[in-house]
Amino acid sequence: MEKDTNKKHIKFDTSVQILKYEVLKRVAENAFNDTLDKNILSIAKEVVDDLNPNVRCCIYKERAIVQERIKVALGGDKLNDNVIEVIDIACDECSINRFIVTNACRGCLAKKCQESCRFGAISFDSKKSKIDYSKCKECGKCKEACPYDAIAEVRRPCMKSCYPKALSYNTESKKAVIDNNKCIQCGACVINCPFGAIMDKSSIVDVINLIKDNSKKVYAIIAPAIASQFKGNHINKVITAIKTLGFDDVLEVALGADLVALHEFNEFANYGEESFLTSSCCPSFVSFIEKKFPMLKDNISNTVSPMIAIARLIKKTDENSNIVFIGPCIAKKMEILREEIKGEVNYVMTFEELLAMLDAKDICIDKCVDGMSENGSLYGRMFARSGGVLEAIKHVVNEYGQDIYFNPQSANGIKECDAKLMQAKFKRIQCNFLEGMICTGGCINGPGTLNHDIKNNKEVDIYGKESDYQNIKDSTEKYNDLMLDLKKYKDR
Repeated sequence: MEKDTNKKHIKFDTSVQILKYEVLKRVAENAFNDTLDKNILSIAKEVVDDLNPNVRCCIYKERAIVQERIKVALGGDKLNDNVIEVIDIACDECSINRFIVTNACRGCLAKKCQESCRFGAISFDSKKSKIDYSKCKECGKCKEACPYDAIAEVRRPCMKSCYPKALSYNTESKKAVIDNNKCIQCGACVINCPFGAIMDKSSIVDVINLIKDNSKKVYAIIAPAIASQFKGNHINKVITAIKTLGFDDVLEVALGADLVALHEFNEFANYGEESFLTSSCCPSFVSFIEKKFPMLKDNISNTVSPMIAIARLIKKTDENSNIVFIGPCIAKKMEILREEIKGEVNYVMTFEELLAMLDAKDICIDKCVDGMSENGSLYGRMFARSGGVLEAIKHVVNEYGQDIYFNPQSANGIKECDAKLMQAKFKRIQCNFLEGMICTGGCINGPGTLNHDIKNNKEVDIYGKESDYQNIKDSTEKYNDLMLDLKKYKDR
């Protein structure tokens, strides 16, 4: 009889996610039971025998790949500073040539493909066109010109999904390569690689050891996007489930979002209405600006993200505490390593890793009683979706600064972020505040979510309306005397 796990109530987007979950769950089980060293070599065999993926050349390669996935689940390559890495053996040697001639080619008399190519890369062999890849510049003119649509465009899914162009390939091994200087840890490659050959490093074992240590209190801080993940289970049950794992307390990052909205409003007011400011909540958005639009770095809000805001609130009352962020974002794993905030949050976990831990301990959310947490407001909870930051600051402007000229815009997804930032670069943007979310739809569509359901937006709205506080003033009033410093940089 199958165990009643949370997985039974979750619909994953792909089989890649199921494989990732199974690896993380087994690693977590052994970490909880102190048997990781003993069983580390048997986990791969168990996973492959249970799932029977059957897409590689043989079962031994399947096991070898899972063994590499286990290494990433244990923290990955310590010499690689990026939190995302390529599992070389799993990279299935996708085609490296962007354009290929298919069997639909008729070798026609017109030879429009050849005429359209300015680089002399098209020739004909046995009445069929042929591309000389040493000359091809991948301009696509031949594809446009072919009357039979016989030239197909084939791009690696990871490279196609990587808007910052941080992905290339090794010409000898044909394996994917990440340029860490361009990567913004958005996770698009992680969720779009059909073979799961790109994976985010996990701290799941470190978190379990932290919980088991008992020398300090360990707080879990949960992102507002969690409301859209465990459908059919109220957030209060999820809070109890997380505490059952061994966390001493659970707090909503939405409360940190409320504090950020207030601080960002004050920063904007002091910055000047004629200036231009961008939000700082999405770490991939911040990284995108720093790497592609460095001339706009000083326009990034100096307010910390909601994750760091709630961490600082906890440290004000318990300075010896350990803090673990649980959310949908891979980029948060990189954010906590930034020099200006390093050490404020100990570890970051995704919702995928949370599910694995819960099932490793046989904790069923639907069997938990309702728990309680420090509430964020309606507006703080709305930070989970695109436009939420903007709505929160608008609310604060209406409450505290009616005379301030606040003309905001939001950028939903990386393409919109790029377009708006390009306008800002040339001083053509028609706003004085820009909210940027790299994931289309916002955090609810982050790469660490369990699914990307179109109903997730609705779930977050319901979650917001259920808050004990319908305005930011009420949710933050009791913390006014703490004098929290929410600046990232002291000298700005």
